[in-house]
Amino acid sequence: MEIKQGQTEIEQWGLSLEAILGLGERLSKYYDRYRLSMWTQTDDTSEYGFHYLSSLLRMETKRTMANIARTSDVPIQNMQQFISDSPWSGPRLISAIQGEISARPEYAHGSILVIDERADAKSGNTSAGAGRQHNGRLGKVDMCQVGVFLALTHNGYQTWIDGELYLPAAWFAPANAAKAKRIGIPAERIFATKLELALKMVRAAHEADLPFEAVDCDSLYGRKGWFRDQLDQMGIEYYADIPENTRLYREKPLVYFPLTKQGTPCQTPEILGMPSSAMQVAALAVTEWETFVLRPCERGMLKAEFARVRVWTVDPDRTLRQEWLLVRKDNSKITYSLSNAPLNTSFLTMAQRKSQRFFIERTNQDAKSELGWDEFQGIKYRAWQHRVPPGRAFTILASWFITETQLDWVVNHPRDPFLLEHYQTDVLPKLSLANVRTLLRAVMPLPQLSPLQAAALVVEHLDNRTRSRNSRLHKLSEP
Repeated sequence: MEIKQGQTEIEQWGLSLEAILGLGERLSKYYDRYRLSMWTQTDDTSEYGFHYLSSLLRMETKRTMANIARTSDVPIQNMQQFISDSPWSGPRLISAIQGEISARPEYAHGSILVIDERADAKSGNTSAGAGRQHNGRLGKVDMCQVGVFLALTHNGYQTWIDGELYLPAAWFAPANAAKAKRIGIPAERIFATKLELALKMVRAAHEADLPFEAVDCDSLYGRKGWFRDQLDQMGIEYYADIPENTRLYREKPLVYFPLTKQGTPCQTPEILGMPSSAMQVAALAVTEWETFVLRPCERGMLKAEFARVRVWTVDPDRTLRQEWLLVRKDNSKITYSLSNAPLNTSFLTMAQRKSQRFFIERTNQDAKSELGWDEFQGIKYRAWQHRVPPGRAFTILASWFITETQLDWVVNHPRDPFLLEHYQTDVLPKLSLANVRTLLRAVMPLPQLSPLQAAALVVEHLDNRTRSRNSRLHKLSEP
């Protein structure tokens, strides 16, 4: 590669050696902005939080509370107490993070709020919220723990901003009251569906003036008319996926209540109109399609075909509304969405806003590989609120540190335009979460175990296995 005089190849790629060497200090100063959120009424527990965040960002595998404590040279019991039992406020921390995100000029225009959920497989129902429920990752009902979360995307950068643990109705049954209390389910927590949890978080983000121009969601949320109504009443533009067999009307149907033999209106109304499924509407000869370039991808530029049609929908409660049916076709894959976008919204804008969920899928993948999605073993409700992806607090704190670093370096350490000419391309890949973590590990290397420390870990493991076996044998011997 041709190097300009006075430049290194590293500098051409926007990687300042000074900035890299300062990553440790950057992380420390970043965390200092949020230390007060880790205080309780009686204690300053924030130092444990820094150790936890630092280890979470640097460790590559086995990011359990015990291993993070060992890496940080913190007593395991103290770290477990900090994550699982300490009453520091996760919502206060999230509010502070959202305030800083709102102040970033990069998110001022064009940001999209994405609603999604994520399941974490469990071997039993002892963890908060665990139960036999739909696991979206596996596509089946399984023993798992499910979180509903929000993420903010803009121009390829994305960060989590909130999350709620879904508690199945069984957790509120009287028979489970003792278990719910033992693992810390708040007494004031009542059953809420995933849709209700999502609306609660969207409403909070909207009231906090978090900048976003639309909300994207999958068909679990989009198929419910009342859910879309709530977004519309808040003045929020939405792009809500629906199943292909959703009943739609090209012309406004008539909803009326016929009279009974006694001359009084029936309680069940009738609908006069010609219904079609979303798939049938998309297949009509009069439906016009247009191809848009959505974004750069590994194979060049991602293109997709789109169609949009004004349709009417009628809910089971017979609420009548007019919306856009927005259809996206990628080769043989077709997705259908409903939107309340204003009539003067450009077709391209609608296509772009509808297509933001890809970035959240990437965020989920990063959460698993880079932030230890499947490695956390906390049982208590507060542990999920403090840590578990896609839960709150530390996952969101770690996510925003990476995104903030990416955004700052783009501005402060721009890449040499020559690279576009050298590679004969129109766009260069963004710095990834994995890239930032690699650099952070270089300047903040993880401590290596001494032979004595390694031996102590082996003894601890053997001791735990022996105690576990004895406990099982004891239970088997009980009458």
